[in-house]
Amino acid sequence: MESRPANRNSDPNLNPDPNSVGPPSVLTYLDPHYWDERFSSEEHYEWFKDYSHFQHLIKSNIKTSSSVLELGCGNSQLCDEMYKDGIVDITCIDLSSVAVQKMQSRLVSKGYKEIKVVQADMLELPFSNESFDVVIEKGTMDVLFVDAGDPWNPRQETVSKVMATLEGVHRVLKPDGVFISITFGQPHFRRPLFKDPKFTWSMEYNTFGDGFHYFFYILRKGKRCNEEKEEDEKCNDPSISLYQDELEGEDYIFRTHIDGDED
Repeated sequence: MESRPANRNSDPNLNPDPNSVGPPSVLTYLDPHYWDERFSSEEHYEWFKDYSHFQHLIKSNIKTSSSVLELGCGNSQLCDEMYKDGIVDITCIDLSSVAVQKMQSRLVSKGYKEIKVVQADMLELPFSNESFDVVIEKGTMDVLFVDAGDPWNPRQETVSKVMATLEGVHRVLKPDGVFISITFGQPHFRRPLFKDPKFTWSMEYNTFGDGFHYFFYILRKGKRCNEEKEEDEKCNDPSISLYQDELEGEDYIFRTHIDGDED
């Protein structure tokens, strides 16, 4: 959840209480001022588990020679960990200038000079067509859903932003490129968006996490299967149970908003 869409109607007065787990309202996540303020004082935070929980999936789906675009780097160490695994051609973007400046300083201090960090909006990717082998996001698109309303029938404004992001990702991916989305968004909510007829990618996913399942979606451009085969993929969505260690982080606050909409 490291890149935020600008929301002209968000309230800049909704600032987080430093003593609370998260902001006073999940809608605060839509306010770019919130993220600038947060990144000014916060050095590091990982949404949806750290790299060790899905490292095997990264290694299975990203070659060390791949050019990678990370959407919404924030203060995550995802790019650092991929770099240590030999994936060095990485470009990170974030909407927050504060996040970009701090990320640049951190990477230089570590000697990771090959990683590029750019201030950019994921809804309007400033890259040419077919520029990257892989595009990856970890919790970034989830922010777009905080004011979606009914998750079975999300607001049109939400759908438009999600589709703008996906269209941009599809455009900048090379013909056989891969889009990786790490999220708690369940397949029955993500599938209609990912499988829009305008996209040529196939869809598969894995799960990870203790108790609550996080999802690791793999969308392969140019590999779209026939509809019958796609519908059969992972048709039984995993059940959800929460262990105590899953209830203590900010991820849980974000999840309860979405889950509440489903009732």
